[in-house]
Amino acid sequence: GAVLIDNKVIEELSTPIRPEHFYEPVHQRVYERVLRLLDRNSVATPVTLKPYFEQDEALQSLGGVTYLAKLTADGQGLLASRELAEQIYDLALLRELVSVGRGLVEGALDTSEEVAPMDKIAQAEADLFRVAEGATGDSQATDFRSATLAALKMAEAAMNSGGGLSGKTTGLEVIDQKTAGLHSSDLIILAGRPGMGKTSLATNIAFNCAAEHMKWQREGGTYNFGAPVAFFSLEMSADQLATRILAEQAEITSESLRSGKITRDEFQKLSAASQKLADLPLYIDDTPALTIAGLRTRARRLKRRHDIGMIVVDYLQLLQGSGRANDNRVNEISEISRGLKTLAKELNLPVIALSQLSRAVEQREDKRPMLSDLRESGSIEQDADMVWFIFRADYYHEASRPDMPGPESSPDAREKYSVWEERYLELRNKATLIVAKQRHGSTGNVPLHFHAEITKFTSPNKKDYSDWGEQ
Repeated sequence: GAVLIDNKVIEELSTPIRPEHFYEPVHQRVYERVLRLLDRNSVATPVTLKPYFEQDEALQSLGGVTYLAKLTADGQGLLASRELAEQIYDLALLRELVSVGRGLVEGALDTSEEVAPMDKIAQAEADLFRVAEGATGDSQATDFRSATLAALKMAEAAMNSGGGLSGKTTGLEVIDQKTAGLHSSDLIILAGRPGMGKTSLATNIAFNCAAEHMKWQREGGTYNFGAPVAFFSLEMSADQLATRILAEQAEITSESLRSGKITRDEFQKLSAASQKLADLPLYIDDTPALTIAGLRTRARRLKRRHDIGMIVVDYLQLLQGSGRANDNRVNEISEISRGLKTLAKELNLPVIALSQLSRAVEQREDKRPMLSDLRESGSIEQDADMVWFIFRADYYHEASRPDMPGPESSPDAREKYSVWEERYLELRNKATLIVAKQRHGSTGNVPLHFHAEITKFTSPNKKDYSDWGEQ
């Protein structure tokens, strides 16, 4: 009623009210129509609402169109309107809690083996998270107007960023240019054979995104292309990961850091980097043998407590399924990849999941990975919005190093080593990110520079692009 008296009231409400927050369906329809009129910059009054409700049977039972006038007559002041809005919102949440509670009880009483107890707990927590975030029990279809407004907002962000960035930054310009950033609800698979630098690249991206968010908090700005990041490290411990990041930022090798073989100047650089990164919004969870349900539970908590905007999982094959896949690893991996995609959509953030590749790569002359090399399940490719392969030709070329020629070596041996060395110098420190799948863009290769000593990827110098060469 207060909204119909003064449409500006809706802008002053501290608690956002949506149609589904009303208990009576007829009130839901009236409020929804009010919002639509206001979206079109029209005025919402009983007179402008009348044409939409003349045939509404439920409204007729309440007195017809005159009921709209009655709502207006019952309208109260702004302060009372705020209080009523909070009551409507709180009652909607309580109804949702009742629904979740009933579902939890019914699920607990169901002793069939179709759903594991841990899955029931995970579902209950997901439902509670949804209620806490203010969502409703049944997700509503998005009208085209709202969808186009969201698309325009994303395009505006990309235009104003200057670099075509509309998602979260990777901190690597060449990747951002190819992908326009990492977008909410996307599952990005980062795959490669051991030694290629999967974890290094994932760590770099996680750090860069968190650092960009910290910079935005300090300096402000219209758009925030960074975010707090959750890093689920199933292979490395939290202190090992932190050591690697510190070494990267201080430009000291991790090996020197672990062994203590550093100079006083290097220690000062390390100390300065540590102080600088003390407030970095990067949250590392190194719990081993996590199930996909357990990971989703922990991710929801981090979202609730720290408002994370990106998740990294290192790596997919170390996660466990629900145990209902009849010990079929392919089915289990399919369950995990679907769970990660569902998590990305639920929390509305990008999820980067590292993945192993099959050994078939090693048996080919051309070592560049292909989509068919994704290990143990074709569903990984199916569920992913983007699939990246990290490839370093120098890694394989190093393995073919011939014996270094000595004073008595033959001319052929000297020539062989010379050819090998020349090619090695061409390939050294060069890497390629193969974008094998991109649901919303083109595929192709992205050149990267790899600082092997400090396990850090950077964008190459512009002058290197023209003579990057085939790796």
